[in-house]
Amino acid sequence: MKKIIFILLMAVGVAACSDDLSEVNVDTKAPTEVPADVLFSNATKNLFDQMVSTNVNRGIFKMVAQYWTETTYTDEANYNLDGRNINGSQWIILYRDVLKDLREAEMILNERPDGTLSEANIQNRLAMIEVLQVFTWHVLVDTFGDIPYTEAFNPEDTTPVYDDDAAIYADLVVRLNAAIGQLEAGAGGFGGGADYIYDGDAAKWSKFANSLKLRLALRYAEVDDAKAAQMATEAIAAGVFESHDDNATLQYQASAPNTNPIWEDLVQSGRADFVAANTLVDKMNELDDPRRDDYFAQNQGEGVYIGGIYGANGNTQGNSTIYSERFEDPTLEGVILDYTEVEFLIAEAAARGYISEDAETHYNEAVTSSILYWGGTEAEAAAYLAQPNVAWSQAEWVERIGVQKWIALYNRGFEAWSTWRKLDVPELPNAVQSDLPVPLRFTYPVTEATLNGENLAAAISAMGGDTQQTRVFWDVD
Repeated sequence: MKKIIFILLMAVGVAACSDDLSEVNVDTKAPTEVPADVLFSNATKNLFDQMVSTNVNRGIFKMVAQYWTETTYTDEANYNLDGRNINGSQWIILYRDVLKDLREAEMILNERPDGTLSEANIQNRLAMIEVLQVFTWHVLVDTFGDIPYTEAFNPEDTTPVYDDDAAIYADLVVRLNAAIGQLEAGAGGFGGGADYIYDGDAAKWSKFANSLKLRLALRYAEVDDAKAAQMATEAIAAGVFESHDDNATLQYQASAPNTNPIWEDLVQSGRADFVAANTLVDKMNELDDPRRDDYFAQNQGEGVYIGGIYGANGNTQGNSTIYSERFEDPTLEGVILDYTEVEFLIAEAAARGYISEDAETHYNEAVTSSILYWGGTEAEAAAYLAQPNVAWSQAEWVERIGVQKWIALYNRGFEAWSTWRKLDVPELPNAVQSDLPVPLRFTYPVTEATLNGENLAAAISAMGGDTQQTRVFWDVD
């Protein structure tokens, strides 16, 4: 992927260290003071940074999905979200540093400030902004459930109501469909390196939007099967990812501040906080998975992989397998949606009877594409798929897709967690010290009780509680 010089804009129009969502609503600067392309770039990088990060203060999804566990400090692996305000970081970064910038970029473009842009180009830019907004909103809903949405950016209302999570999703589908219809191939988009994902290629953005629609379609499975089937059929017909060349990625750079956040936590920090979790390592050992030497280092001996006990004290990088060297590469690309995920989604849609595609073909392609992406071979993929516990089985499709997609989403902790909540596979044990099960959602930031208490209370009542085991609307069992 073409390397891009990042244009950084820190916390435009808001206080950088506040969790107060009311500050997002205050129009402290006219949006025309900052170019739309800079706002778009900044929002894109902040979104990727948050989705990619493994920082214990803001992005613990590799642990929530039980890919990694901790060494010295184990609170986060035991699902303590409040101690470091992890839930608050997810909340404020996505609202303040992503959605606010995207919204202001949209406002600037709607004012048509640059007479050099064609109307088709402006419409493409607006559609690209909308796709990222829909992506970010769905992540917030999937994280918390009911959230401020319709009133979230009203400058006259610093205590926005919480909207129903299912109602938000329904609106996001409408918005995404409109953005898909608005994109015009060949009309360009954000130029001059401002688009870190596809460099202004509207055709690529269309595939991304349709692939996101396919992801949302499968969230509706067992909630509204007719809607899920319709959305999946439409997305695939309109054109989803066809190879890893279509992936929604951001290419990080070799020097700060544009390095991959994982490198910052593993190398720049000089710490040794993480090891591979036994949950993942044991499953991959059981299946003789060819990706082990790509996922993990062989610091326990050649071909030896020993996962640290998830959530336990006593794990060290001396007695447990650690991550592979590629995670210590500052230029490691960030990924928020890829071809492998799309193939698993098509396989699931086919297995559920939503579409006429062959489920086995797409399942095999999903597994193969993951192995190839991580550095394996076609021969390794074929041998792996020939194993009885890996080979496709329509009768056991939930287990097959659930396990293999979870393995393939390594380094994509948020989506792995979301897929696990949807399919309930594989079995993830309780964290050892706290004995807490894997969260089904994040609890609301503690600051909301003070800043927006009345509306928070209404949301908690509507959802049936503010616990880690309260389900979002699509998590039906």
